[in-house]
Amino acid sequence: MGGGGGGGQQQQQRQRRKLTQFEHSVEMERVVGRYAFSQLCQIMDSPGLLVRPDHERNEMESLTLAAMSHLPTAVMYVMDLSGGAGDKCSSVHDQLRLRREVRERFPRRPWIDVVSKSDLGLVEGAREELETILDGAPYLDVSVTEGTNVDELRGEVMRMLEEVRVVLDAMAAVDERTARSGN
Repeated sequence: MGGGGGGGQQQQQRQRRKLTQFEHSVEMERVVGRYAFSQLCQIMDSPGLLVRPDHERNEMESLTLAAMSHLPTAVMYVMDLSGGAGDKCSSVHDQLRLRREVRERFPRRPWIDVVSKSDLGLVEGAREELETILDGAPYLDVSVTEGTNVDELRGEVMRMLEEVRVVLDAMAAVDERTARSGN
């Protein structure tokens, strides 16, 4: 009967914190080729960014950059270098230029470069331009149609999610210490 009630209050705070974490998290089940994987996290398929100055960006582009700036994120930069993405907004050159700009803006983010639709081939000179921009950094050629590098992509995504999870766990520990100290 006695016991001061402090333990019950702390347990309620922990339960509220867990509920809040759950509400702000998504149990993501994603099928890549024939594989399914789940990870407690938020995954955002951001609207495409275009090659243009920040002051010319639309609201969705600005939100994408804001999320990348202020949230613990990992980046899977997907490029279609087959020439099928269209030249008006997504030419091969523009995709590679944008990749360089975004990577320079977020150099510490867990990152994987993905060349999608590898079964369709690449526009002439695209691989050379890509490799120049990447300067030796790895990338994956992926074809969901043929199953090329799907296992490798899955592994890289899980590795990046684990890196983000480490950051989130550290942030939660700081929040818990702050809550205990009454600040």
